[in-house]
Amino acid sequence: MALLMGGIVALQMLHERLGGPLAATQESLLYVRSPEAMKRLALSYDSLLADLYWIRTVQHYGSTRLSTDPNKRYELLYPLLDLTTSLDPRFNIAYYYGSTFLAETPPGGPGRPDLAIALLERGLQVQPDKWEFAQWIGFVHYWWRQDYDEAAAWFARAAKFPNAPIWMPSLAASTLAEGGSRQASRLLWAEIARAAEDEWFRNDARRQLQRLDAMDQLDQLNAVVKSFQERQGSTPADWSALRAAGYLKGMPVDPVGTPYRLEGGSVTLDRSSRLWPLPTERAR
Repeated sequence: MALLMGGIVALQMLHERLGGPLAATQESLLYVRSPEAMKRLALSYDSLLADLYWIRTVQHYGSTRLSTDPNKRYELLYPLLDLTTSLDPRFNIAYYYGSTFLAETPPGGPGRPDLAIALLERGLQVQPDKWEFAQWIGFVHYWWRQDYDEAAAWFARAAKFPNAPIWMPSLAASTLAEGGSRQASRLLWAEIARAAEDEWFRNDARRQLQRLDAMDQLDQLNAVVKSFQERQGSTPADWSALRAAGYLKGMPVDPVGTPYRLEGGSVTLDRSSRLWPLPTERAR
C-alpha cells in the first residue's frame, strides 16, 4: 500500500512534467486531496509520503513560477502543503518555505498571505514552543499584508517565548513606532539575513534588501526625470536624453544588474528583473 501511494505521487509528477490527455481539460490534478484519507492509506509510512509530497510542492511552485504563462496559477500549492504537514506535522521546512511561497505577490506566488498565516498557525498548534512560527506570522503581516499593528502584536507574542532571542521585544517596539518605513523593513530583513539558519532564507532576505534598495533608486531616478522635465520643458524619450543633458553618467541598473525602464516620463523596474515585482507601500 505504501509503495502504491508513492507510485501515485510519482505518477502525478511524471504526468504533469510530460503532459497527458487530461492536461487540456484539467490543469491541476491531485489523486488524493484529503489529508485524513492519505493518513489512513499511508499506514506507517507517513514521513516517507510527506517527503514525496514536499518534493511535489517544490516542483509545482518552481515550475509555475518559471513558466511563461501570463496567468500563473498555483492551485495545488496549498493542498500539497496541507497533505505534507498533515502527514508530518513537525515538517518545519514545509511551514517556513510553504508560507513564503503562499504569501509571495503574483506572479511570484499566489498572493495568499491568509493561507500562509493559517499554515503557520497550524504549525504553532502542533509545536506551541516554536517562537519562530510566531515571529514568521509577524513577518507575513508586516511584509505582505502591511498590517503593522498585527505584526507588532505577533512579534510581542514571540518575545514571550522562554527561548526567544533577546532582540524580539525591541523588534515589536520598533514595528509599532516605525512600521512601514523602509528603514524598519531593512532592519527586519537584515536580522533574518544575519540570523537565519537556513541558506535559502538568508538568500531570500538579501533579495528583499535588494528590492528595498531598488525602491530607493527608483525614487532618486524619478526625481531626476522630474527635474529634467521642469528645466527642459519636455519629457525625456530615453536615457540618452538624460545623459546628454548631464543628469546621468551611464545606464542606470537595478541592484541585480537589470536596466531600469524609462517610459512616459516614469522610471520603473523591468519585468525581466529578478527583483520584480516590488512590494507595494501603504501610507500610515
